Amino acid sequence: MSVRGLGGLTLGQLATASGLSKSGLFAHFRSKEQLQIDLLNEVTQAASRVVVGPAMLAAEGLPRLVAVMDHWLGWSRRAGLAGGCPVAAALFELDDVEGEVRAHAAKLEEEWRGQLRQLVFEAKRLSHLSGETDVDQFVWELCGIYLSHHVSSRFLRMDDADARAKTAVNALVERHRPPAVPAIQTMGA
Repeated sequence: MSVRGLGGLTLGQLATASGLSKSGLFAHFRSKEQLQIDLLNEVTQAASRVVVGPAMLAAEGLPRLVAVMDHWLGWSRRAGLAGGCPVAAALFELDDVEGEVRAHAAKLEEEWRGQLRQLVFEAKRLSHLSGETDVDQFVWELCGIYLSHHVSSRFLRMDDADARAKTAVNALVERHRPPAVPAIQTMGA
């Protein structure tokens, strides 16, 4: 799924990869759509292990938010997914498609944005970010940075995608830092 996308999945490929017969594999899922949903859920669990778990070790507020961003950028490579983030790819692949798979991908994306909102809100509550910070706008910009990083590193194969994304995150944080509050922590280049 990471390499071929949701639409590129076939039961034959999955049966070969899993060592099961096509009929044996299909018996586990009620439809191709359910298979796609289950695979999206599996990818989400992998992201949680690679991104969220390690980031939760950082102190609350801005340090934790920065740690999430640091772990989020390029997470799929560290998780062994050769083709990049399957959820990011699904957002583009499914943008004009209606159905239960698109609805599920939209739900996963909204849940992720909800987690990011909570992290930004916490940084704001702890005065690591200005009280004037628009939490939804901040999350919107974080997601934009992530998607730009994904395209730049995966599609354009830019060697400096990580550094540029970290520069963008740091600039976003700096724009929202309260006056007279010293720098807490930003992403290393």
